[in-house]
Amino acid sequence: MKVLNVAEKNDAAKTLAGFMSSNIKRREGFSKFNKIYEFEYMLFGQKCDMIMTSVSGHLLGLEFVGSYRHWRSCNPLSLFDAPVVKQCIPGYEDIKRTLEREIRKCSVLIIWTDCDREGESIGFEVIEVCKAVKPSIKIYRAKFSEITSQSVKRALQNLAQPDKRTNDAVVVRQELDLRIGAAFTRFQTLRLRQVFPQNLSDSLVSYGSCQFPTLGFVVERYKAIESFIPESFWKIKVIHEKNDLCVDFSWKRVRLFDQLACQCFYDLCIENPVATVVSVNSKPKSRWRPLPLDTVELEKVGSRKLKINAKEIMRIAEKLYTQGFISYPRTETNIFPKEINLSNLIGMQTADPAWGEFAGRVLQDGPNPRNGTKSDKAHPPIHPIKYTSGLSGAEQKVYEFVVRRFLACCSKDAQGQETIVEINIADELFVANGLMITARNYLDVYPYDKWSAKEIHVYEVGEQFRPNIEMADGTTSPPKLLTEADLIALMEKHGIGTDATHADHIETIKSRLYVGLENEKFFVPGHLGMGLVEGYDSMGFPMSKPNLRAELEADLVKICEGRKNPEIVLKEQILKYKEVFEVALQQAAKIDEALAIYLQEQPCQVETSGIVIADLPSVVYKCPACGSDMVLRTKRDGSGKFISCMSYPQCKTAVWFPSIVEAVDVSNETCAQCGPNYHKLKFKFRRGALPSYSVPEDTLCIGGCDRDLLEILSINIANVRPSASSSLGNTQSSAINSSASSVNSARGPSSNNTLTDNALFPASDNIHLPGNARNPPQNARGRGRGGQDRGQRSIKDIFQRPGTFSETSVSNARANANPDSFIDQTSDATVMCNCNQAAIQLTVRKDGPNKGRPFYKCGNQSQCNFFQWADSASSASSPPQNSTEWNRRQTGAFSSDSGLGRSANTSSFGQTQFHRNPSHGMASDRFNSVPSNDSFSGTSSSSGTSGSVGPSSVNSTFNSFGRFAMQSNNDTSTPFNESADNAIVCSCNENALLLTVRKEGPNKGRQFYKCGRSTCNFFQWAEESTNNVQENLQNSFSTHNNVNAWQPQHQTGSVPGAANSYDNDVRCRCGGPGKRLMVQKEGPNKGRPFYTCPKSVDKCQFFMWADEGSSDSASGSSSNWGRNNRGGRGGSSSSNSSDGKKKRKCGNCHEEGHTKRSCPNN
Repeated sequence: MKVLNVAEKNDAAKTLAGFMSSNIKRREGFSKFNKIYEFEYMLFGQKCDMIMTSVSGHLLGLEFVGSYRHWRSCNPLSLFDAPVVKQCIPGYEDIKRTLEREIRKCSVLIIWTDCDREGESIGFEVIEVCKAVKPSIKIYRAKFSEITSQSVKRALQNLAQPDKRTNDAVVVRQELDLRIGAAFTRFQTLRLRQVFPQNLSDSLVSYGSCQFPTLGFVVERYKAIESFIPESFWKIKVIHEKNDLCVDFSWKRVRLFDQLACQCFYDLCIENPVATVVSVNSKPKSRWRPLPLDTVELEKVGSRKLKINAKEIMRIAEKLYTQGFISYPRTETNIFPKEINLSNLIGMQTADPAWGEFAGRVLQDGPNPRNGTKSDKAHPPIHPIKYTSGLSGAEQKVYEFVVRRFLACCSKDAQGQETIVEINIADELFVANGLMITARNYLDVYPYDKWSAKEIHVYEVGEQFRPNIEMADGTTSPPKLLTEADLIALMEKHGIGTDATHADHIETIKSRLYVGLENEKFFVPGHLGMGLVEGYDSMGFPMSKPNLRAELEADLVKICEGRKNPEIVLKEQILKYKEVFEVALQQAAKIDEALAIYLQEQPCQVETSGIVIADLPSVVYKCPACGSDMVLRTKRDGSGKFISCMSYPQCKTAVWFPSIVEAVDVSNETCAQCGPNYHKLKFKFRRGALPSYSVPEDTLCIGGCDRDLLEILSINIANVRPSASSSLGNTQSSAINSSASSVNSARGPSSNNTLTDNALFPASDNIHLPGNARNPPQNARGRGRGGQDRGQRSIKDIFQRPGTFSETSVSNARANANPDSFIDQTSDATVMCNCNQAAIQLTVRKDGPNKGRPFYKCGNQSQCNFFQWADSASSASSPPQNSTEWNRRQTGAFSSDSGLGRSANTSSFGQTQFHRNPSHGMASDRFNSVPSNDSFSGTSSSSGTSGSVGPSSVNSTFNSFGRFAMQSNNDTSTPFNESADNAIVCSCNENALLLTVRKEGPNKGRQFYKCGRSTCNFFQWAEESTNNVQENLQNSFSTHNNVNAWQPQHQTGSVPGAANSYDNDVRCRCGGPGKRLMVQKEGPNKGRPFYTCPKSVDKCQFFMWADEGSSDSASGSSSNWGRNNRGGRGGSSSSNSSDGKKKRKCGNCHEEGHTKRSCPNN
């Protein structure tokens, strides 16, 4: 068995391996700093091949995804909710590669990182990397308090499981530090650079939840000194001089702030100046030896006594640790474990000429260290592990301090005799103290402590003498400025940072010029630091106080203990800081005012609140896949705009606009139907690209409330609105629950972008869109006037064509229909396969999400590849809620190689059922799969079928299936089959096959037609075949005379007086009948009829005024409205009129009837 062992540092790995075996083979990993040690060891009752390697601290780090990483790509406020991911820290990729390579050949992983919070988190990062390569790996955690032979053996005998709760606490802290620090730092830096360009144009004005309270300590002490008001005081001094020895007696009242009162006491003492000894007390007194050395004490004492700053102290200590002279310098422990052999460690120091003699005395008396109360259960106190005399400079100072501190704590306390004498003068008491040191003990080796003897006379009780009495005055003094040791002590007291980060936070506020040093010792706040603290204080926020951070530290402890949920702590803390940040944006001028005083610079006029970022992408809506912001961007070539997710490339959701969109911008107006997260877009369409007689500009919503707009722009509903089966919940993606989602969305528009929203929005009359994607409000589908009733403007309202069948009549017809006539009276509907045989029902046995789910398949040995879920067949009245199943059924309706199930006797259209003949083949199934639509209704009876169909439903049905399926007037309600009049035929005059591109490339998923017999080279994209048919199908319905006409009927002439009609006598460039429209725009031509191309998308530039028709478009011309040579709907015309003199053609659009100067396409 091979076992991979991972330590936190290379030196630790080397030492651990040395304790496990004396026969170690070393080899190189991908990282030159992290070696691999191989040896054999008896573990789990067998001989194992042990592989020991290491990381270098944290291997993975949290980072924002996509564009959120760039300072000028998003509003800093969005960083509180932006997705974050854990990824390998730059420069540590080689360590990660080593772990991935070694774990492949191992079956067990043992984590040997430090047994503290950070060490536990580092261990989980190693686990994450290894499990990604080998998910079945067995994982163990080695628990040890120090790196000794005994502790290593004990850890291997008691292997445990990693502590997830401790890791969760670290991840919460990391994510909060990232979000809070990034948001405030970007806000402060970007704004203050604009407001104070002379002083801060190149400055990084950072913020951290630890560094700002550290700055607050300095500012608070400085302001306390500045605001200090000295007070005068008076006191009585008594001095007894005898045999050249002066003894000072202190007044028990200490001092008085009333001069007159002090003068009265003084006068009484002068009147009777004889002092009488009241008491003489003598008692032994000890000076305690120091505690074992931990990191905070090393930083404080080193700063005070060695005159080396904390950052440099830790750097030197790390180097000495790496060289093997001292133990690990980052520890909170001040208790020596019993397993450490102190005598051996002390014996190594007996060779030193400076402290060797003292070390010998300690060995003779036996080491007896004074223990404290703290233990992080990770590392022992800092102590020497090897003697050396070859150091110099600062390294020698630090090493000597560690050795002397170690010997002192293992020695004895200093001993002395203290005498306290109390005298009485005129009933006023005075006290004098004397000290005689009897045994110096640890003071002999530890010069960093001072305990001076104080000699006094020998007094007897009742003895009297005349001392010198005088009245002295003085004033109170302010507190001193903070030293580095004082600052570290305050940080430790209030829980700001850790022992390993105190020095880093202090260096940060120094490097940002928030603070400076006076006399190279005392901290004073800088102008920038004072301004920031006072600016936030003026808002009423305790940003510079330790309270917020202390609350977090307390919550982290509760997470480790299992008393608090990490996700709840994370959300509460983010919400708390986000609220503060929002107010800070609104009151940013207060920071400007505070800084202007200290920087002595007039602030530049910028936005009254927040920050101004040039070319900041405008947010349109939230990504339906990952919850990030979807923003409007400009293509790299500048040819247009598109909408993409801020989390790209992790999330590839995007919306691409077709060429008919000339310009688009984000409006400040939000959609009342889709909700406040959906901003409307200002569109400018290409002139003549849409069947419009209104201005080609308007503000519209693409959030899903206007389905006609989505059809025209070929926008997939899944790219603008989350599916019913997916629940974004909290759009914030944190490192606790998951990393940022990586969704592979289509990069450009294709035929797959047809609206599959019927699976997302089931047929129901009580659907509500804004609050729930699965419940849009009634009439909120963008059809007819549904949006207009709520003050919304849809694409149909803008491009409405008078004379078409209105949805009002549809609603009336539906309201008058008899519901009972829609119910299928057949009790046992049989599911038929594509062979027109009864399908057999089976159940999924394979393990997976569908195990136990019933389905239908062909009973004739799968001759037709038929497949259908049983629950889909049993609930045909509504499309399946599972969007995957709905997409499969839709795809099955288009692909030539997929089967599609159907009911034998009935099919449903939304919640309305129609009787049918089961022998109509696949066309029935296509109709059966038509999604629900509120604008379609009908009644069925024995005498026939009546129905009313709005043009919206016709468009929707057509766009969903690539061809239209309708029913005749007879009672069988027979839909069109493959040979119907609207089918696509190839050059062989045979029905073409509809296929889908499967090959990887830009056209993957796009549908096309080809020859069914492969005898001709016919080819046509599916979307190209829809344009002509769609408009003619709409024209086939009469709004007044033939409501029940379900068969397409072709008009052979223009409709007199109709504002919106087709005229076969007038042909556009595409060969189709010209569409007659009416000018609605205010101007001299308002109300004037004209002809244009009937296509709704990618139309040609055909235009002709109706009252200027040429002779070759007169009523005498005949029309041959049949099939063109491409198989789609086309037309050709031949004129019976005599050839006359041709009219002058326009030089712009090459049409007759006007000149280039008066061309309407200009």
